[in-house]
Amino acid sequence: MRIFDRGLHARRRARAAAGFADYSFLKKVAAEDIALRLGAINRRFDRVLDLGAHDGLLANTLRGDPLVGPRLGKIITADMSAAFRPDVIVDEEALPFADGSFDLVVSALSLHWVNDLPGALIQIRRVLKPDGLFIGAVLGGRTLGELRQSLLSAEEEIRGGAANRVSPYLDVIDGAGLLQRTGFAMPVADNDARTVRYAHPMRLLGDLRGMGETAAFASRDAPPLTRGILMRAMETYVRRFSDPDGRVRATFEFVTLSGWAPSPDQPKAKRPGSATVRLADALGVREHGTGEKAG
Repeated sequence: MRIFDRGLHARRRARAAAGFADYSFLKKVAAEDIALRLGAINRRFDRVLDLGAHDGLLANTLRGDPLVGPRLGKIITADMSAAFRPDVIVDEEALPFADGSFDLVVSALSLHWVNDLPGALIQIRRVLKPDGLFIGAVLGGRTLGELRQSLLSAEEEIRGGAANRVSPYLDVIDGAGLLQRTGFAMPVADNDARTVRYAHPMRLLGDLRGMGETAAFASRDAPPLTRGILMRAMETYVRRFSDPDGRVRATFEFVTLSGWAPSPDQPKAKRPGSATVRLADALGVREHGTGEKAG
């Protein structure tokens, strides 16, 4: 299924490249979180791929981290836009690397733009060495919920019908299932929501353009978004999502996916019923049957 126009997204990404550093606050949050997670893993990663690198903020964050940096070897930055000057120009939907090329693949706020996320995850697993690690952060389903609701309400009010104007994002539960389906061992998906406040919702739209994150749907069936609908949506946004001080809220949800490329040396779950020690004995408590009342 083709949801996004990848060419249009690439052009908007390229347009944002020159000033991206001024709008990279979400990327910075994701990069610092990935660095924190890697800091808890006592392992060296000799070859690292930063997939969807933008201006290299994630790679620079990892190199500069006192715990993570000394344990990293060569980091290759890869992005779909040459305007960011990555080491390799790469479409996340068609990775050009050989099997088992990397010990670690990281990605911060890029993979939510691929049309085939399961296929992209399979390719990431393929380019990892056995027991290699993947950590990726994408925008989650609650992202821009306020903007989505305001646009739908305004268009329904004026046109009598509404089209989706905000990109769909991944749900954390779906993320965990995708990792398992695409063959990752020990898959983990978790989420964290952040609220950003603005003097006016038009400032939010400016930030989205500066990030290269404005919607790029493949379908052109929806009628154009008129200035009248947009202004009504901004009025609705201010009315529904303002704080007492007059500033408006914008939610960004981060869904972080992590998993390991399968390896024979990894720990494996034991067969159900194979335990030799009762849990009650290990905890030093009395075991109650299902028909008994505790206490």
